[in-house]
Amino acid sequence: MKLQKLYSKVRQALDDYNMITENDKIAIGVSGGKDSLTLLYALSGIRSFYPVPFELVAIAVDLGYDDFDLAPVKALCDELSVEFYVVKTDIGRISLEKSKNQASPCSWCAKLRKGALNDFALSVGCNKIAYAHHMDDIIETMLLSLLYEGQFYSFAPVTQLDGSGLAIIRPLMYVGESDVKGFKNKYNLPVCKNPCPYDGHTRREYVKQLVRQLNLENPGVKKRLFSAIQNGNIDDWVKCSKPSDAS
Repeated sequence: MKLQKLYSKVRQALDDYNMITENDKIAIGVSGGKDSLTLLYALSGIRSFYPVPFELVAIAVDLGYDDFDLAPVKALCDELSVEFYVVKTDIGRISLEKSKNQASPCSWCAKLRKGALNDFALSVGCNKIAYAHHMDDIIETMLLSLLYEGQFYSFAPVTQLDGSGLAIIRPLMYVGESDVKGFKNKYNLPVCKNPCPYDGHTRREYVKQLVRQLNLENPGVKKRLFSAIQNGNIDDWVKCSKPSDAS
């Protein structure tokens, strides 16, 4: 995917859901993966021509695993003129301890990681956090909700965190994972390998493979599933000002 196409899809999401307002200070949660680095690239570029001014910082939460080198991510942030912070934690160890009687520590890890990110973002004056959830993530979340909870739900484009003064925005919502992979390869993004021992062994990974197979057998399924979410009266999804042309 070319840079201008990425800008176009992200700009559409920003405008459709009024994700950015004047003088926002936005933290990008950077994991070192392809999704968050693509988001970093997109917002840092759009910042230069967006109708209202906003600030960006990048924040990585170090879970305490060995051999997790974020130096290439810092170099990219320097290149893009985005201030970069690393929050040192022991979340990896703590999650394993708290989940001894569970199948995996993923839910504990996600909760603690988000808490650390939110707290640090507030401490440096941010009022919004940009998550790198793309279209496939949104579809997979909806299917996880249907299959395992019996509810039709997916996270919203904009989520207000009650009592914190923070809002979560998802500017990659119109960008498919295949486009993210293409962008990563085209621009040689410095992706860091996920050190988590549970990476790739979750319900989400199962649903990801299910969606991939459905789309192979029925081309266009992902686009139709995403359209169902947009039109499904899920809280905070009805605010879209115009239909997406995402593919």
